[in-house]
Amino acid sequence: MKKYLTLLLLIVLFASLTSCTAKKSSEVGEVESKDTSFIVNYLGQDYSFDKKVENIVLASLEGMEDAAVLGIKAAGVLEVAGQVPKYLADDFKDVTLVGDKMKPNAEVILGLNPDAIIGSSKLSEEVMAQLNKIAVTLPYSHISANWKDNLLALGEITDKKDEANKLISDYEEKSLKAKEDIKNKYKDQNILVIRVRKGLMYVYPADVYLNPVLYTDLGLKIPDIVTQAKAQAELTIETLAEINPDAIFLQFEDSENSDAPEALNELLANPIFESLEATKNNKVFVNTVEPLAQGGTAWSKVKFLDAVVDNLLK
Repeated sequence: MKKYLTLLLLIVLFASLTSCTAKKSSEVGEVESKDTSFIVNYLGQDYSFDKKVENIVLASLEGMEDAAVLGIKAAGVLEVAGQVPKYLADDFKDVTLVGDKMKPNAEVILGLNPDAIIGSSKLSEEVMAQLNKIAVTLPYSHISANWKDNLLALGEITDKKDEANKLISDYEEKSLKAKEDIKNKYKDQNILVIRVRKGLMYVYPADVYLNPVLYTDLGLKIPDIVTQAKAQAELTIETLAEINPDAIFLQFEDSENSDAPEALNELLANPIFESLEATKNNKVFVNTVEPLAQGGTAWSKVKFLDAVVDNLLK
């Protein structure tokens, strides 16, 4: 009888210890979860993360550019023509490719088990829904005016907020320093950013692509053709002649002109183009920044600001 009582007491004691241990483990887990969970407010919406983000997938070129400038390492990135875009290749070595910018591969991304995904506001609702089932996905804005919100949100998610703030501060200081010199030299002159795609010329609204650097940050006059543009707008050679810009930043990417590979050379050799003030004054600047650059990112703005200052103030 005594043996049975002793055995029963041991069983009760063991069960009690096990219960306490499990409870403590649960409490520790809850504390750790609370300590590492966080919320990021981005463009008026809250995004909740259960834990510190250590494994991130960049499912947008905008996100890739800003991650590169912040020194963020990624588990997966987008591809262009089957590889990491050349201008970002040094920043993303030995990473998994997760599809193209229009439809990232959800299956590949799932296999990377990301803590967060940086998507794009250009992705369809269907694609965003798929990505959000895998991990919290930020719809990274492609609008240039949101570049600070983009960078700060990415910095907060990846514990790089100090770096993001410094980059913004450095950019604003440099653009402000150049603003008066450029405004004084090019007062009332027409300066255009033109992008050649599928063999045709396009311009953009003042707050899209590279334009905010010229018209917002440096305070240059906004040409009427830019004011009238509601989105990407085709520009004919005849209309360009009427505008007769004083300087042109011309962007041409081979992969965007595969059906018209000679379009750039043909444009530059066009008699009407040759008669422009910009051409006659040697102020046509071709691919001063990487032609695949998204325009509305910190990476693009820093590079383009340098290009504008170097070319317009030389």
